[in-house]
Amino acid sequence: MGFTMNTLWERLDLYEKLMRLDKPIGILLLLWPTLWALWLSSWGTPDWTVVWVFVLGTVVMRSAGCVINDVADRAFDPRVERTRERPLAAGKVSLREALWLFFGLLACAFFLVLTLRNWLVVAWSVPAVLLAASYPFTKRFFAVPQAYLGVAYGFGIPMAYAVQFDWIPLAAWVLLLANVFWTMAYDTEYAMVDRADDLKIGIKTSAITFGRFDVAAVMLCYAIAFALIAWVGGQMRAHWAFYAGLGVAAALAVHHYTLIRDRDPARCFKAFLHNNWVGASIFAGIVVDFVFVRGVR
Repeated sequence: MGFTMNTLWERLDLYEKLMRLDKPIGILLLLWPTLWALWLSSWGTPDWTVVWVFVLGTVVMRSAGCVINDVADRAFDPRVERTRERPLAAGKVSLREALWLFFGLLACAFFLVLTLRNWLVVAWSVPAVLLAASYPFTKRFFAVPQAYLGVAYGFGIPMAYAVQFDWIPLAAWVLLLANVFWTMAYDTEYAMVDRADDLKIGIKTSAITFGRFDVAAVMLCYAIAFALIAWVGGQMRAHWAFYAGLGVAAALAVHHYTLIRDRDPARCFKAFLHNNWVGASIFAGIVVDFVFVRGVR
């Protein structure tokens, strides 16, 4: 078969689906905590070049994470209703292609880090990559892989602080811990969708581990995450806007309880998607606090 433009576009479309660029919710859930950290660490005045580097890095690393996830789960995905049509699971993309795409994305991410010219950030990018690449394999042995995902998804937080301070203060680690609990909350909602299939194929998720206490665990994780973020705000002497944004996020979490309490897969997935607004509400509170309350320009 000769090479044609149609062939090229077909391959690019498959790669887009492999990277999940057609489903940006993962990018947003990874991006919001990074933006929180960029604004908090700079006291509301981030360097816009740094912001763009982190935004692009988030897109690239999330894409790489999706690719290596499908590589790791290529034997499981064909047996799960929701994932059987993914390009690698359906045999539309080869393992070799997927690995080349993964390493290409990692090269792009490393180039972006180098543009910051901060060797502490470069150093921290190494464990960030290792965490992202190893997460899919934790589902074989770790009872709550969502906690591991929370660390991997939140590594932009200490890196954002490192750009500002050339060291990583306690607030960054507390914010990272908050992201771990938030990730456990929303990814347990996500895992509740696939629980029946996951039990059949033998992988581990928090939804399976928490069992009949899954809804209570989700709400507890939300509560701990918001409490830790409030602590960070207290250390920075945050004003009413910061806590108003956090309050909106808490109200949204309560709404999620009404969605997941009956464990209906469609409503659990809706709750998962709705977490975009949780992250956005917290970010909005941070920005309003700095720009309109503190008057930072």
